[in-house]
Formats: sequence, C-alpha cells, structure tokens
Amino acid sequence: MNRLVDDQTLGYPSQLFHVSEVTYRSGELLVKGMRVVPDGSLRNGSAILYLRGGYRQVGMVRMARMIQYASLGFIVFAPYYRGNAGGEGVDEFGGADLEDAYSGFDLLQEDRRVDPDRIHVVGFSRGGVMAAPTAVNRPVASLTSWGAVSNCFRMYDERKDMGRLLRRTFQGPPEQARRTYQIRSPLNMAHLIQAPVQIVHATEDVHVPVVHALEWHRALTVSGVPVTLSLIRNQGHRMTPKLQYEWTKRICEWMKQQEKGS
Repeated sequence: MNRLVDDQTLGYPSQLFHVSEVTYRSGELLVKGMRVVPDGSLRNGSAILYLRGGYRQVGMVRMARMIQYASLGFIVFAPYYRGNAGGEGVDEFGGADLEDAYSGFDLLQEDRRVDPDRIHVVGFSRGGVMAAPTAVNRPVASLTSWGAVSNCFRMYDERKDMGRLLRRTFQGPPEQARRTYQIRSPLNMAHLIQAPVQIVHATEDVHVPVVHALEWHRALTVSGVPVTLSLIRNQGHRMTPKLQYEWTKRICEWMKQQEKGS
C-alpha cells in the first residue's frame, strides 16, 4: 500500500535540505506531517520518526527542530497527528491516533532513500506515549525517550491542565477509565520492547518530572531491554538552543551505534 498522497515543498532558505509537508494515509484517514531530507540522501539512508509532544497546536512540529536531526544525517518524518493542520480525524492522545505513528513509520519504509532496517523512533514529552507502542508494533532500530511521559496515572495527578485533557481524551479520570490509563502508559509495555532504548531527561523538568524517566528505566531494565539513561542536570523541559543541539548530537550518535553492522 502506497501511503503517500501529497508532498508539498515548504519554503526554506537553504539548498542543504528539502522540507515538505506530506499528506499520507493513516487507516481510513488522510493526515499530515513534515518531512526533511538532507541533500544527497539518495538511497539506503538512516531515518527518524519524530513523535512530537503537546496536543493540537501546543507543541506543534517545528521546522528548525527537524532540520537539527536532518543535519546529523537522517531523513526525518514527523506526524502532526490527526485533526491537526488540516488532517482528518481527532487527536486522541495515544488512542486511534497511534495509527498516525505506525503509518508514519511505514511511510519511511516505503521511501526508496531509506534503509528499512535503520529507522529510529524519537518520542518527546507526550510523544513517549506514541513512541513506545510504535517500538512494539514496528521493527524500529532504536527508541529514544526524551523528556517523555511513561506513566499516564502520574501525568493525571501532576498537572491540573493535563488532568482536564486526559479526562476528555481518556473518557474519564483514572478511577473511571483505569484500563485506558494502563494501556496508554509505556511502563506497562516495557516487557514487549525489543529494540535498544535511550532515555534522556532533565532533572528540573516540571512539565514531565524526572520520575517518569527513572520508572521507565527501571521497568525496561527489569524486562531485560538494553537501555541507557542520561540525566541533564539543572535543566527543564525546554533548554537553550545550543544545549539542545549538543544533546541532539549525542542521541543521534547513539542511534548510529545501534544500527546493524555499525
């Protein structure tokens, strides 16, 4: 099945990257995402499926961020998630919209410039809820959780704004929708992960507290999954562009090391 429906070039003042907004098939829906291809990526390249944080327009995919990854030698595709930027459907925060991530991975596999054995997944913040099941259901080369949610029960309790959002998207609070909170928490699928995992988290993160990383690391370790944990001291959910790029280089170097034959 060819998932690509449309590919519209987005303006960018450089010949080093091709940036486009893609419309692709996700189940029965047409949804959108951003693809960045570094110049010279003709065949057998490494790729990243970047699963963003936020909800709706909050935390939307940023071109500059995707170009950071592409500048390090990756073809990058970032779904907007359904219901966003003209895509069909409704963003469910880890429900049926998981198909947008799965189909995004499949879209990369269909790209002749991409080596299907060298597709990595990066989940940032809410993207952790999307990335873990993608690693379970698709043959990812590696999984990176960066400032990522691992426990939806914790997320509900930690912030009132997230509690309101989860009551809407999960159809109730934890006492009414316990099963939904369980199946959408990466912690409960640690034993199903087959790919190597790296966890990166800032110690002063108040949006997604570092305990998410510590619990996720513990669950993966107990399950026998190869996992590394890196804590960024004295930083929060967002950091300076310079420091962010330094850590992006680190995680990309790690991803390259995980590729078969490296």
